[in-house]
Amino acid sequence: MKFDKIKNKGQARLFESQYLEILTKTHPLFIWGMYLPVIGYMLYYSNNTLGYGIGKVALIFLGAVFTWSLFEYAIHRYLFHFITEDPRWKRIVYVLHGNHHEYPRDKQRLFMPPVPSLIIASILFSVFYMTMGQTAFMFFPGFLIGYLIYGSMHYAIHAWHPPFKFLKPLWRNHHLHHYKSDDKGFGVSSSFWDRVFGTFFDMDEKEDKEKAKALMFDK
Repeated sequence: MKFDKIKNKGQARLFESQYLEILTKTHPLFIWGMYLPVIGYMLYYSNNTLGYGIGKVALIFLGAVFTWSLFEYAIHRYLFHFITEDPRWKRIVYVLHGNHHEYPRDKQRLFMPPVPSLIIASILFSVFYMTMGQTAFMFFPGFLIGYLIYGSMHYAIHAWHPPFKFLKPLWRNHHLHHYKSDDKGFGVSSSFWDRVFGTFFDMDEKEDKEKAKALMFDK
């Protein structure tokens, strides 16, 4: 979904109903507060009730964090930037992600809002439980942490300059995804899969600081 101009002020109107519109916005701290108890309980349940050792719980948890990074890359590349002429699918893609490209300074839509987030999380946990049984209680918390890191990194990239020099390529990869080409730079919390699949931007080219600044919201 291409836009002729990035809008540095305002935010997209996604629904006519003001009540539905409110449900499309959130703050990162609210999402962290919503999922941290779930993560803590499932890890405790896995160790204390199901009897899995801390080592196994940690290994599966970390494996799920890594799995999230691939999931993040795949949905960003193939769903959020799905190319179609069908107006219904265009509308879905715009609501999911296109509005963020048109209004990158809208800090209220950098995380999936609570209601759809909980629905999707419930579906994913059900799929994990049906396919891996009790292991899902260790896997799902890691997957959620991966999502929380992704959302927080996305927020940080649009809010601040990279706090450490080694993070600058990750910041630039996402900035270039916005103002240069949305055919590359699909990793947000990590550039690993962009490097694996050849969609990482060339870091040797000169950075356009004014365009990068236009993607960062006013704090």
